[in-house]
Amino acid sequence: MKYLVVGLGNPGAKYENTRHNIGFKVVESFAREREVTFELDKQAEVARAKFKGRTIILIKPTTFMNLSGKAVNYWMQQEKIAKENVLVITDDIALPFGKLRLKGKGSDGGHNGLKDIQATLNTPQYARLRFGVGSDFFPGQQADYVLGEWSSEEREALDERIKTSKEFIKGFTTIGLQRTMSNWNGK
Repeated sequence: MKYLVVGLGNPGAKYENTRHNIGFKVVESFAREREVTFELDKQAEVARAKFKGRTIILIKPTTFMNLSGKAVNYWMQQEKIAKENVLVITDDIALPFGKLRLKGKGSDGGHNGLKDIQATLNTPQYARLRFGVGSDFFPGQQADYVLGEWSSEEREALDERIKTSKEFIKGFTTIGLQRTMSNWNGK
Protein backbone atom coordinates (compact mmCIF):
# COMPACT_ATOMS: atom_id res chain seq x y z
CA MET A 1 0.00 0.00 0.00
CA LYS A 2 1.19 3.49 -0.92
CA TYR A 3 0.23 6.76 0.75
CA LEU A 4 0.91 10.41 -0.02
CA VAL A 5 1.31 12.63 3.04
CA VAL A 6 1.47 16.31 2.15
CA GLY A 7 2.76 18.92 4.56
CA LEU A 8 1.58 22.36 3.53
CA GLY A 9 3.82 25.38 3.85
CA ASN A 10 5.93 27.83 1.93
CA PRO A 11 9.51 27.07 0.84
CA GLY A 12 12.45 29.14 2.05
CA ALA A 13 14.13 30.12 5.30
CA LYS A 14 11.91 33.21 5.59
CA TYR A 15 8.86 31.00 6.28
CA GLU A 16 10.53 28.12 8.11
CA ASN A 17 9.26 28.80 11.63
CA THR A 18 5.92 30.36 10.80
CA ARG A 19 2.49 29.06 11.80
CA HIS A 20 1.62 28.56 8.12
CA ASN A 21 4.45 26.00 7.82
CA ILE A 22 3.27 23.56 10.47
CA GLY A 23 2.55 20.99 7.74
CA PHE A 24 6.23 21.08 6.75
CA LYS A 25 7.27 20.69 10.41
CA VAL A 26 5.09 17.61 10.91
CA VAL A 27 6.32 15.75 7.80
CA GLU A 28 9.94 16.74 8.57
CA SER A 29 9.59 15.27 12.06
CA PHE A 30 8.03 12.08 10.66
CA ALA A 31 10.89 11.77 8.15
CA ARG A 32 13.51 12.18 10.91
CA GLU A 33 11.77 9.51 12.99
CA ARG A 34 11.80 7.12 10.00
CA GLU A 35 15.43 8.14 9.24
CA VAL A 36 14.75 9.35 5.71
CA THR A 37 15.69 12.67 4.13
CA PHE A 38 13.97 15.04 1.73
CA GLU A 39 15.35 15.59 -1.75
CA LEU A 40 14.31 18.25 -4.21
CA ASP A 41 12.25 16.76 -7.03
CA LYS A 42 9.48 17.99 -9.31
CA GLN A 43 7.31 20.60 -7.55
CA ALA A 44 8.23 19.33 -4.06
CA GLU A 45 10.82 18.14 -1.64
CA VAL A 46 10.19 14.41 -1.34
CA ALA A 47 11.07 11.70 1.18
CA ARG A 48 10.09 8.03 1.02
CA ALA A 49 9.42 6.26 4.30
CA LYS A 50 8.30 2.78 5.29
CA PHE A 51 5.95 2.09 8.19
CA LYS A 52 4.43 -1.32 8.99
CA GLY A 53 4.75 -2.49 5.39
CA ARG A 54 3.34 0.70 3.92
CA THR A 55 5.20 3.07 1.64
CA ILE A 56 4.64 6.68 2.63
CA ILE A 57 5.62 9.39 0.17
CA LEU A 58 6.11 12.60 2.16
CA ILE A 59 6.07 15.86 0.22
CA LYS A 60 6.65 19.52 0.97
CA PRO A 61 5.40 21.41 -2.11
CA THR A 62 7.84 23.97 -3.51
CA THR A 63 4.99 25.66 -5.38
CA PHE A 64 4.13 27.99 -2.46
CA MET A 65 0.92 27.57 -0.50
CA ASN A 66 -1.46 29.05 -3.08
CA LEU A 67 -0.42 26.51 -5.74
CA SER A 68 -0.20 23.40 -3.54
CA GLY A 69 -2.71 21.50 -5.70
CA LYS A 70 -0.23 21.37 -8.56
CA ALA A 71 2.31 19.42 -6.46
CA VAL A 72 -0.32 17.19 -4.86
CA ASN A 73 -1.80 16.26 -8.23
CA TYR A 74 1.62 15.63 -9.78
CA TRP A 75 2.72 13.25 -6.99
CA MET A 76 -0.63 11.45 -6.92
CA GLN A 77 -0.24 10.76 -10.65
CA GLN A 78 3.48 10.02 -10.47
CA GLU A 79 3.09 7.48 -7.66
CA LYS A 80 -0.37 6.24 -8.74
CA ILE A 81 -1.92 7.06 -5.37
CA ALA A 82 -5.72 7.25 -5.03
CA LYS A 83 -7.21 10.24 -3.24
CA GLU A 84 -8.36 7.89 -0.45
CA ASN A 85 -4.66 7.42 0.39
CA VAL A 86 -3.81 11.13 0.49
CA LEU A 87 -3.44 13.04 3.76
CA VAL A 88 -2.87 16.81 3.75
CA ILE A 89 -1.51 18.46 6.90
CA THR A 90 -2.31 22.14 7.30
CA ASP A 91 -2.58 25.01 9.74
CA ASP A 92 -6.06 26.09 10.86
CA ILE A 93 -6.96 29.41 12.48
CA ALA A 94 -10.47 28.13 13.34
CA LEU A 95 -8.97 25.75 15.93
CA PRO A 96 -7.23 26.78 19.15
CA PHE A 97 -3.46 26.35 19.23
CA GLY A 98 -2.45 22.69 19.28
CA LYS A 99 -5.92 21.25 18.68
CA LEU A 100 -5.76 18.51 16.05
CA ARG A 101 -8.67 17.41 13.91
CA LEU A 102 -8.67 14.79 11.15
CA LYS A 103 -11.44 14.92 8.56
CA GLY A 104 -12.10 12.87 5.44
CA LYS A 105 -13.55 15.77 3.47
CA GLY A 106 -14.70 19.31 3.95
CA SER A 107 -14.50 22.88 2.84
CA ASP A 108 -11.26 24.75 2.38
CA GLY A 109 -12.22 26.97 5.34
CA GLY A 110 -10.72 29.95 3.53
CA HIS A 111 -7.29 28.29 3.47
CA ASN A 112 -5.59 29.05 0.14
CA GLY A 113 -3.59 25.82 0.07
CA LEU A 114 -6.69 23.67 0.60
CA LYS A 115 -8.62 25.84 -1.87
CA ASP A 116 -6.05 25.15 -4.60
CA ILE A 117 -5.90 21.42 -3.83
CA GLN A 118 -9.69 21.20 -3.99
CA ALA A 119 -9.80 23.12 -7.28
CA THR A 120 -6.99 21.05 -8.83
CA LEU A 121 -8.37 17.67 -7.73
CA ASN A 122 -11.92 18.87 -8.46
CA THR A 123 -13.17 17.46 -5.15
CA PRO A 124 -13.25 18.21 -1.41
CA GLN A 125 -13.03 14.43 -0.80
CA TYR A 126 -9.52 14.02 0.59
CA ALA A 127 -8.28 13.62 4.15
CA ARG A 128 -6.82 16.57 5.95
CA LEU A 129 -5.27 16.92 9.38
CA ARG A 130 -5.94 20.41 10.65
CA PHE A 131 -3.42 21.70 13.18
CA GLY A 132 -4.88 24.54 15.23
CA VAL A 133 -2.78 27.70 15.29
CA GLY A 134 -5.38 29.87 17.04
CA SER A 135 -6.75 33.20 15.95
CA ASP A 136 -5.04 35.72 18.18
CA PHE A 137 -5.09 38.54 15.63
CA PHE A 138 -7.09 41.65 14.85
CA PRO A 139 -9.38 41.83 11.81
CA GLY A 140 -7.34 42.23 8.65
CA GLN A 141 -4.20 40.83 10.30
CA GLN A 142 -4.71 37.14 9.39
CA ALA A 143 -1.87 36.96 6.84
CA ASP A 144 0.60 38.58 9.25
CA TYR A 145 -0.51 36.15 11.96
CA VAL A 146 -0.14 32.91 9.98
CA LEU A 147 3.10 34.12 8.43
CA GLY A 148 4.35 35.13 11.88
CA GLU A 149 6.52 32.98 14.13
CA TRP A 150 5.27 31.00 17.11
CA SER A 151 5.05 32.67 20.52
CA SER A 152 7.39 31.36 23.23
CA GLU A 153 4.47 29.54 24.93
CA GLU A 154 3.50 27.90 21.63
CA ARG A 155 7.10 26.87 20.93
CA GLU A 156 7.23 25.10 24.30
CA ALA A 157 4.17 22.98 23.43
CA LEU A 158 4.97 22.47 19.75
CA ASP A 159 7.11 19.30 20.00
CA GLU A 160 4.41 17.41 21.90
CA ARG A 161 1.70 18.47 19.41
CA ILE A 162 3.91 17.49 16.46
CA LYS A 163 4.50 14.11 18.12
CA THR A 164 0.72 13.61 18.36
CA SER A 165 0.34 14.70 14.71
CA LYS A 166 2.69 11.87 13.70
CA GLU A 167 0.31 9.40 15.42
CA PHE A 168 -2.40 10.58 13.02
CA ILE A 169 -0.10 9.77 10.07
CA LYS A 170 0.65 6.32 11.48
CA GLY A 171 -3.03 5.64 12.13
CA PHE A 172 -4.20 6.91 8.75
CA THR A 173 -1.74 4.66 6.94
CA THR A 174 -2.44 1.53 9.02
CA ILE A 175 -5.92 1.46 10.58
CA GLY A 176 -7.56 3.94 8.21
CA LEU A 177 -9.33 7.26 8.37
CA GLN A 178 -12.40 6.37 10.47
CA ARG A 179 -10.58 4.51 13.24
CA THR A 180 -7.84 7.14 13.39
CA MET A 181 -10.47 9.87 13.74
CA SER A 182 -12.14 7.91 16.57
CA ASN A 183 -8.84 7.18 18.33
CA TRP A 184 -7.11 10.54 17.98
CA ASN A 185 -9.46 13.48 17.27
CA GLY A 186 -9.58 15.68 20.35
CA LYS A 187 -6.28 14.40 21.79
